[in-house]
Amino acid sequence: MNETVYANARLVLEDEVRPGHLVVRDGRIAEIGEGTAPRSALNLAGDYLLPGFVELHTDHVEGHLYPRPRVTWNAFAAVTAYDAQIAASGITTVFDSLRVWPDKRAVGMDGDAPLLAATLREASRAGLLRAEHHVHLRCEVAADGVVEETLALMESADVRLISLMDHTPGQRQFLTVEQFRSYYKKKSGMSDAEMDIVVADRLEAHARHARSNRARIVELARARGVVLASHDDATDAHVTEAIGDGVAIAEFPTTDGAADASHGAGIRVLMGAPNVVRGGSHTGNVAAAGLARRGVLDILSSDYVPGSLLLAAFALPGLVEGIDLAGAVRMVSANPADAAGLGDRGRLAPGLKADFIRVADAGPAPVARAVWRDGERIA
Repeated sequence: MNETVYANARLVLEDEVRPGHLVVRDGRIAEIGEGTAPRSALNLAGDYLLPGFVELHTDHVEGHLYPRPRVTWNAFAAVTAYDAQIAASGITTVFDSLRVWPDKRAVGMDGDAPLLAATLREASRAGLLRAEHHVHLRCEVAADGVVEETLALMESADVRLISLMDHTPGQRQFLTVEQFRSYYKKKSGMSDAEMDIVVADRLEAHARHARSNRARIVELARARGVVLASHDDATDAHVTEAIGDGVAIAEFPTTDGAADASHGAGIRVLMGAPNVVRGGSHTGNVAAAGLARRGVLDILSSDYVPGSLLLAAFALPGLVEGIDLAGAVRMVSANPADAAGLGDRGRLAPGLKADFIRVADAGPAPVARAVWRDGERIA
């Protein structure tokens, strides 16, 4: 029997924060204790103990593979560096969000899901990853070939989540062609002439493929029990479509109305933690803190900054009356775990995986001092 006791901690439990100690035995949480702990316990000096974060949507791995427009890094080095940053941020379970957007004329915009999925699998099998990794496919429904690539990835990778995306100019997040051009030109480093071709292709592809591809991807997900997410819902019609498709998670709704309708339908609303930290959306969409005040925010995702989950969890209680630290931490641990069907984690409770974070909150920002997964320290 392998047992360790962590004492003199502020335990962030599902519904409260209280002083006590945590007993880990053979990779599981064995006890949550109060009062005096054994002398052999590790003294945490009053730091917080939080459940390990469960991250459902981060495309940060692509930033490691493509550190600059038109620059591709060594894939194995990119994946292991990404994993190290994920673990150091307190994320013990991560759904690597890989773009399935086949378009060889848009290098740097299309992503490289097959390469990243294969590299993540290779690093995992070699025992070189700190966090537990699953695959989240971000499927661009208007792209020709997206269904075939999605199916191939479902055959070869541990796909647990699929989001239905549509980044066509004039749709959802990009209500005008100029919004699309401005965003992706900066991101891809394309010239105006290259972007003209991309815009024309996107509009034509949407007319030809979006409706049928979405239906086929939904069918694939249902057949394999993969959780579905909608993306950038803006209208009641979008939410109605999501309900019909059996969507469980609404990623980044762009309007209050879409968030309200999704939450009211039992679809968990996911927003970006950077949105909370920055005080609003960097693209001008709805503010996450505003949704929290309305009681319709369920899950936070680090999106493009892994460390934002910890910052947002500690910031939210000061921004929204009625949300305490335990409630904010649920948005980055228990709620995403439940949404993904992972009932064995996301909480500090006996019998669950010993995934937890030691956090100091003495400076201008909280700091993850140590991170454990299955009782083993990973950061």
